[in-house]
Amino acid sequence: MQNFKLTIEYDGTAYHGWQRQADAPTVQAELERALGYLTRSPVTLIGAGRTDAGVHALGQVANFRCETRLEPAEILKGLNSLLPRDIAVRGCCRMPEDFHARFSAKSKRYHYRILNRTTRPAVGRNYAWFIHRPLDAGAMGQAAERLIGLQDFKSFESTGSPRAHTRRHVMQAVWVETPADCCLTFQIEADGFLRGMVRNMVGTLVAVGLGKLDPQAIETILASRDRCRAGITAPARGLFLVEVQY
Repeated sequence: MQNFKLTIEYDGTAYHGWQRQADAPTVQAELERALGYLTRSPVTLIGAGRTDAGVHALGQVANFRCETRLEPAEILKGLNSLLPRDIAVRGCCRMPEDFHARFSAKSKRYHYRILNRTTRPAVGRNYAWFIHRPLDAGAMGQAAERLIGLQDFKSFESTGSPRAHTRRHVMQAVWVETPADCCLTFQIEADGFLRGMVRNMVGTLVAVGLGKLDPQAIETILASRDRCRAGITAPARGLFLVEVQY
């Protein structure tokens, strides 16, 4: 029995998230179907994280165990020939028996893209949140700094996800401007994320950018441990799982 690690890129637009579901297309199901055909045996993938419906990935990681004579390069080539065009495997390698895509992870990095201009986009509309009103990027950056550290993020958690506790360590939370593209990108890295955490943070930071909240309000929202005190949930289409660190 061998343990393989996959690094996966996907456009989540057509999928109901990563996790396999009985009545809806998912990224995990597509990969397991292709792996089963390739290895001639049932395969269960373990993902580093469960991205929601419509969320994208540039560096999702998953592992699976199976008995096969196929080399990693053959698995990589075979999968990319079998998968739909909106899912691609970027890498495949053997790992030690104890490697676990989720539990071995040290941190994860997400990016959230906002297109901030007066006219709606025709190209790339599935990969950014379009906001036509001007945003105060400086205020949003000040607010984001208050998310850094080991804190209780219950105020930014969506319902429906089992977890032992709601404390997470955020190592980076910063906004990066690219004026030429009218784009703002929220870059965040943490040792783990609660369900909907990044999108709920972005919705709250946008409220700061629109002048509806002061940057200091983040501290009050965190202390409240009340989801109702935070902002709206940003659309899924702007969120990318960029990298998982081991």
